Amino acid sequence: MARIYENEMAKFPETFAWATQTDIRPIRTVIQSASQLPLRAIGSGGSLTTAHALCYFHQLYTRQIAAVATPIEAICDPLNSGVSHWLLSAGGNNVDVLAAARILIRREPCQIAVLCGRVESRLEMLCRAHPFADFLLFPTPTGKDGFLATNSLLGFTALIARAYMEEFDSKEQWKVTAGLVRTTVSPLSRISEEWQRQTIPLWKRPTTLVLYGPSTRIGAIDLESKFTEAAIGNIQIADYRNFAHGRHHWLAKCGQFSAVMAFVTDADRPLAERTLDLIPAEIPQARLTLPGNSSASALLSLVAALKICGWAGKSRGIDPGRPGVPEFGRKLYRLALPSAQESLEKRLPARDLAAISRKSGMPLDRLRDTGELVHWKTCLDTFRTRLLNRRFAGVVLDYDGTLIEARDRLRPPKYEVGKELVRLLEEGAWIGIATGRGASVRRDLQTCLPCSLWKRVIVGYYNGAEIAELCDDDVPDSGETPCDSLTSIAAAFRSTPELSRWVKQTDRRFQITLEPTHTRSLNRFWEIVLQIFMAIEASDLRVFRSSHSIDVVAGGVSKTNVLNKLRGKVGSTPLLAIGDQGRWPGNDFELLRGPYSLSVNECSTDPETCWNLAQPGQRGPIVAVDYISRLKSANGDFCFEARALQ
Repeated sequence: MARIYENEMAKFPETFAWATQTDIRPIRTVIQSASQLPLRAIGSGGSLTTAHALCYFHQLYTRQIAAVATPIEAICDPLNSGVSHWLLSAGGNNVDVLAAARILIRREPCQIAVLCGRVESRLEMLCRAHPFADFLLFPTPTGKDGFLATNSLLGFTALIARAYMEEFDSKEQWKVTAGLVRTTVSPLSRISEEWQRQTIPLWKRPTTLVLYGPSTRIGAIDLESKFTEAAIGNIQIADYRNFAHGRHHWLAKCGQFSAVMAFVTDADRPLAERTLDLIPAEIPQARLTLPGNSSASALLSLVAALKICGWAGKSRGIDPGRPGVPEFGRKLYRLALPSAQESLEKRLPARDLAAISRKSGMPLDRLRDTGELVHWKTCLDTFRTRLLNRRFAGVVLDYDGTLIEARDRLRPPKYEVGKELVRLLEEGAWIGIATGRGASVRRDLQTCLPCSLWKRVIVGYYNGAEIAELCDDDVPDSGETPCDSLTSIAAAFRSTPELSRWVKQTDRRFQITLEPTHTRSLNRFWEIVLQIFMAIEASDLRVFRSSHSIDVVAGGVSKTNVLNKLRGKVGSTPLLAIGDQGRWPGNDFELLRGPYSLSVNECSTDPETCWNLAQPGQRGPIVAVDYISRLKSANGDFCFEARALQ
């Protein structure tokens, strides 16, 4: 009797109710960032089905390509850093997902998201040590699954589906989908009873061919996984057209041992019925009707797969929740993965290799093969020697992405950041803040720095358009009337339908900020802005972009104004500049063009400056704290401690 599995199926209504009610804003935020990128979803076992579901919904709603990988594929395959990588794990402790997470973090793709269901797992601890990774913790209310993924799989997939629908303005669609799924997970579901009735004849034969359409692939994938993992029976899966390209021949030769199960939706019903009508009548068939649109049928196919597994197991005397695992299987599970096939130059420190890879934009093995690795190592050594041999009067820092994570824009800097800033100030350093924002930065800095130190902090608001001491509450000017040089382009932006509909435009005296209000590509708006620039010949204006916005500033506005302002106070002693967007058209490009500049994320192509010397797998504020903490007082100035940043 499939008692354990039956008990887990009985909790499906509870799990789905949780997925419809829990706060999914963290997932939506990460999806919003991922929506502009292709995506790779990584999972194994039951999480592999969730990975397929994530790819399905990502492609459906963002129109970006998405692909599934197992952990070993993620480790060994060449990496495109411009891809959003998602790791999916209910337990967060298996050796495969941990190995994949370590490698991916070290490679620093533009986004890593981790969806996990267990508190204080090893995966959570790993991600907490690398804050740039988006760690999404969603423990299901029903606790740990049995041998097969059940409630965690249903819960995670429903959360992902709901997040995509709500993020892409399909809340009504989610309501309809949720209503259908709620009906089918119920133990009194008539649809479910009909599925069970139709599938009973199939279990008299050892092999089942599962046919599916584009939206029901998730269910077919999960059936193949569960039937194999729990040794319930032989499963072959194919979409309707791939079945026609040779796989039908199995039925010609082994029809007496085989049966056919088909997921049929409204979208693929004509093709499904024509296909199934051609299969010999003596082969048992089950045609499972899945109502609703493509999103609903995707989720319903998973519900059907979860239930069919239980029914088939019960029919064959197997409990899929505890099928009995042999000792060799346990040993296989614990085998360590091979190391990544990276051609690293062992004579160089990991920090140097990471810095060179970021700066050159090339894989290290290619640099070595072409002889360029030596060139870049020489450039790195020259830059670092210059930095370590210089004394500084203070530091000019970017704010968003440098002192706070982009996801924490509404919060003050964390304690560790404030602590290092206070130490520098108390030891006599000057600090400049160069930000694209306005008064909100002043208010947040005032909460984490003692007022006695405010006069030594110079803040350049709106990319250096207005500069004042932190203690000056009259700056910046929050008026909404742009200066004369910005008036024409502000009007042009407002009269452009695509911008006026999908972008929030904030006009300040010397800066116009454009922020997408909808999950649409920032690249698209960037192209529109550049076209408008060309059309009105706005040669006296400049435009920059950050991770979340586009800033257009008047002539003479630059973050380097903060550097110049501080130079007026400290004389000829150099200043260190730190930012996160050093690559053009990033809004720190100008700030980090000087000879003494460090990036905590993107760096320019200039080999002489703007290097990112962070430890592998780190970016953002944790790197800024590392840089600042290495600055020590030296007779009124500051210098890096010996062998810092190596």
